Amino acid sequence: MMPHEYYMDIHDEVRAAHNSNQPVVALESTIISHGMPYPSNVETAQHVAGIIREAGAVPATIAIIQGRIKVGLTPEEIDTLGRAGHDAVKTSRRDIPLVVANQLDGATTVAATMIIARLAGIKIFATGGIGGVHRGAEHSFDISADLEELAQTDVAVVCAGAKSILDLPLTLEYLETKGVPVLGYQTDALPAFYTRTSGYNVDYACQTPEELAAVLKAKWDLGLRGGVVVANPIPEAFAMDFDAINRAIEHALTEAETLGIRGKESTPFLLARVQELTGGDSLKSNIELVYNNARLAAKLSVAYARL
Repeated sequence: MMPHEYYMDIHDEVRAAHNSNQPVVALESTIISHGMPYPSNVETAQHVAGIIREAGAVPATIAIIQGRIKVGLTPEEIDTLGRAGHDAVKTSRRDIPLVVANQLDGATTVAATMIIARLAGIKIFATGGIGGVHRGAEHSFDISADLEELAQTDVAVVCAGAKSILDLPLTLEYLETKGVPVLGYQTDALPAFYTRTSGYNVDYACQTPEELAAVLKAKWDLGLRGGVVVANPIPEAFAMDFDAINRAIEHALTEAETLGIRGKESTPFLLARVQELTGGDSLKSNIELVYNNARLAAKLSVAYARL
């Protein structure tokens, strides 16, 4: 047994799939506890798992429950985490040992989910949007640990781009410096979470899951460490008006600065305020883009397993 296995519980379904080289898709849990209100969070998580199964892959939601690292949550564990909400520790790389050692409940961020997915041998991960360089980072130095994890952990992250509350051009510059490819799925434009475009471009556009899978295999076969961002635009039917969402974001950012909200609490606050300011429309868009990313991640996982 490897030392890390002492701390981990891998669901039987996930272990069986991995051992037989069947496709598996990792899912984060911060979106359950901190990203959406109850019961929308639990309903979304359960539906995401169903989407992945329908596409021929096995879902593996990752979290820490009473200090045990879980790879593949049961429906009961998902409900418990959804009800806990912000009482579950928002767990990034630095928090994992503290949450485990103190036998706490932890909802894993993109960074922490990538780490645990790698330990479990899972290469494909679906989320809503990645973290990045926050606006005003030239003064606050507020840069998400997600970016550093993408630079060093061999997991592909299927997302609707970076969250639009961030400084997107600086986020792209950071990823370029770290050598992280940003691949657009059937698009040259970087999506901005709620909208299909941000006004900035991805590095390369790929047209099929098979093309994406071939890029991943070539990267890792060549020993080029680190992850890949697979930017998947929100379906047009659920995209929000670019100007309207940006007005809501600017308003929420001003409130956060006035209230002194910083660090890992800033993203949940901003997303919640944007939801309120848009009359709940942003929550609907958030849910639909997560479903869309799950579909693509499952297809990508199937294609990668065939290589």
